[in-house]
Amino acid sequence: MATNAEFAAVIGYLERERGVDRETILQAIEGSVEQAARKNTRVSADFTVRIDRKTLEIKAWDVYAVSDSERGFGILSVEQARRVAKDDSIQEGDTVKVPFPASKLGRIAAQTAKQTIMQKIRDAERSNVYNEYKDRVGDIVTGTVKMMARKDVYVELGKTEAVLPAKERLPGEDYSTGALVRAYVLRVQNETSGPAVTLSRACPEFVKALFRLEVSEVADGVVEVMAVARDPGRRSKVAVRSLDPRVDPLSACVGTKGVRVKGIVRELNNEKLDVVKWDPDPEIYARSALKPANPTTLQVDEKTHTIRATVPAADLSAAIGKGGQNVRLASQLTGWRISITADAPLEDEPDAQDEVIAGTGALDAVIRRLAHTLDVAEPVAAALVGKGFLSPEGIVAAERAYVQAQTDLDDETVRDIYERAQAIVDAKGE
Repeated sequence: MATNAEFAAVIGYLERERGVDRETILQAIEGSVEQAARKNTRVSADFTVRIDRKTLEIKAWDVYAVSDSERGFGILSVEQARRVAKDDSIQEGDTVKVPFPASKLGRIAAQTAKQTIMQKIRDAERSNVYNEYKDRVGDIVTGTVKMMARKDVYVELGKTEAVLPAKERLPGEDYSTGALVRAYVLRVQNETSGPAVTLSRACPEFVKALFRLEVSEVADGVVEVMAVARDPGRRSKVAVRSLDPRVDPLSACVGTKGVRVKGIVRELNNEKLDVVKWDPDPEIYARSALKPANPTTLQVDEKTHTIRATVPAADLSAAIGKGGQNVRLASQLTGWRISITADAPLEDEPDAQDEVIAGTGALDAVIRRLAHTLDVAEPVAAALVGKGFLSPEGIVAAERAYVQAQTDLDDETVRDIYERAQAIVDAKGE
């Protein structure tokens, strides 16, 4: 077994560097040595190990019964018991503590004890981490990159190691060992495997927490961040409101010459950030959320929790956004399902314009033109035009799932339309 000086050095290291309480360490050593001895050495169930809290001297003893009429392991005669205990008052039926030399525990017992001690110390460390960080979920912390493993980033937070999983990183961000990283404490788990603290830079709550740090009115509760919708690394929409009529929430969040919002954008690796004013009226709120689109009309359907917006045909692609991003984020921000259609045919459609002048149906001309362009049946083209998808460019600007949900066309048809529309757009770009 280790000397007192060795024990003192190990315990001191664990206290200083690993943050494990001294009493926890000593109790772990006592318990593990007892378990090892019972498993590998001939001792009774009453075998006990104690470490002097001042000198760190290890003492071990077993408890024997006193009897002159019985023989066997764990039994001493009255004479033997009196001699061991140095007490002549011991009688038959008593018990005595018999000192047990630590050296007799042997190599196997010592190795088992070491393994048990280290496991208990790891458990204590994890418990310490959990206790330290369980109330910090929702905070932003700064740490140092320790290592990379399968795109996961391991971050040192003082004496604690946290993990920034690949799915919680921002697209395009690279990390090097020793670099500083700022992240949101997403969750803290008290488990036996894996890092206990999980960080995130991709969750919407990270944006909200940055507003608390950068905008004093948000930190003070004068301005409230009501909702955040996010496409990590690309674009976020943030809805805010003021609890003080004298304070404009947009001006407070943007700051003088945009200094506040620019600081947040830099932290988000230049992710685009739209700050809009929250409103209890879903129509007003949706109009703000859809910016930079400027809807011509908005219809709120309370029953289906849907908002139907129309925009000028020339603005349809911008309103939907690349890959449907703008309308998708607006839907997430408001909590309403939003659909967008064009309220007029594109002005640069010559055939349609001619028929408008002639007084015939302009939409019929657009449907025929789109059917011819995509080589699809007119009912299919009508379903697309009816929902504002008037050209190949407008189709590929939206997500396939969005087009399918709006038109109710089957998956195979929509996939075929997408492939044809994409081929036409690619050919125009060559």
